[in-house]
Amino acid sequence: MTEKGKNQPDSTKTSRRSFFTKLWIFLGFIALIEFIGVVTAYLLPGRKKEKAGSFGTIIQAGPVEKFPNESVTTFIRGKFYLSRLKDGGFLAVSRKCTHLGCTVPWSDKDKKFICPCHASAFDIKGEVISPPAPRALDLYHLYIENNMVKVDTGKRIKRGSFRTDQVVYAKKA
Repeated sequence: MTEKGKNQPDSTKTSRRSFFTKLWIFLGFIALIEFIGVVTAYLLPGRKKEKAGSFGTIIQAGPVEKFPNESVTTFIRGKFYLSRLKDGGFLAVSRKCTHLGCTVPWSDKDKKFICPCHASAFDIKGEVISPPAPRALDLYHLYIENNMVKVDTGKRIKRGSFRTDQVVYAKKA
C-alpha cells in the first residue's frame, strides 16, 4: 500500500515558491516607484506661495508716526528689528548675531541688543559695543513711501560698521 501523496509531485512547494517570487518582484517594483518619486521630489523645485508679510518679501511695517524716536520694534515674521533713532531716522536691523548667528533680543532696560550665546552687545544702530561679534548687525533695505515704512527682507546687507548713509529718513511734507 502506498500512502496518498508520496508519489505525487509536490505542487504546494512549487506554488509557494512562485508566490514568494512574484511577491518579491511586486514589492521591488513598489520600492522602485517610491525611490523615483523621492528623487523627483528632491530634484524638482517646489513652488512656495509667499504670504504677505513673511520673510523674503516686502513687509509694510506701518506709518512713520507709529514708531517713537529711540525705539526698537520687533517683526518676528520678518526676522528683523525696526530701529528708530534719536534723530528720527530708521534702520531695519537683522536679528542674527554676526558671531554665530544666534537670535539677538533687544533689552529695553539696557537699551541694547545682547546676544544670549556669547554676550556680544550691540547699540540701537546695530554697532558692536562688546565683542566677540566681529562686525555690526546686518541690515535690510528700508524705504518710506507715502509715509509708510516698508522693509525688503529679500536680501540681507552685510556691513562692517555703522555709517550715517545707512539711515533712512521720512520726507517732510
